[in-house]
Amino acid sequence: MRRAPVHHYFEHRGYCWYVDVDQLPELPRWLRPFARFDPGAHFEGGPDDSLRRRIDAFLARHGIDLRGGRITALLQAGVLGHVFNPVTLYWCHDTEGLLRYVVVEMHNTSGGRHAYLLPPTSDSPAMTTKKLPMSPFNGIDGYYLVKAPRPEAELDVMVSLHRENQPAFVATLRGIRRAATISEVLWLQWVAPLAPRMAAVEYRLQTLTLWLRRVPRASTDCPADETSFAPTISVSHAPRSQLS
Repeated sequence: MRRAPVHHYFEHRGYCWYVDVDQLPELPRWLRPFARFDPGAHFEGGPDDSLRRRIDAFLARHGIDLRGGRITALLQAGVLGHVFNPVTLYWCHDTEGLLRYVVVEMHNTSGGRHAYLLPPTSDSPAMTTKKLPMSPFNGIDGYYLVKAPRPEAELDVMVSLHRENQPAFVATLRGIRRAATISEVLWLQWVAPLAPRMAAVEYRLQTLTLWLRRVPRASTDCPADETSFAPTISVSHAPRSQLS
């Protein structure tokens, strides 16, 4: 929901994967084109780096060593060669299983990306300064409030962009957790075919709508960063990472 300079609201129904980055789903060969987990779509790293290694390298640059603690992620998998991950969430635990950090990785449609390192946000939102423009209508001014409790039976994530202590943009991601059985994955291809591509198309349609409503474009000049935000998906199913 956009509150300024015009009021604009929409919903999109789809699905995400909730996975353990050390135990990414292993689908049957014939089903793999509908759920491909490409480490190259996240963070920086070498061509052979695993997703776990890329996350650990990001944390190490912030002086953090989980010493092998569990990391779970909520992300979009590639479908038939296409992936669209405007926002990916990571829950980072220590070796005792205690949640220590939440990482919010954002991608814009121009290929830019940035990862925000936050404390656990179950009880109250965490604040972070915006570093990367996510749409032609939002520059890098303002700050985010992020509430991203670790998914249990249900998912309820909220990210809001604030300027001058007023919310300018609010995005929510809600869903029900389901086991990623073969039948469930096949069903999702029927009810949400080509999910990443359709989400990207809808995002661009919403951008066109705002342009037609004469919303002014923002400056996107900003320093390059290592790794934005307009998570247009506000209703989501989040299957578990393992197939039964």
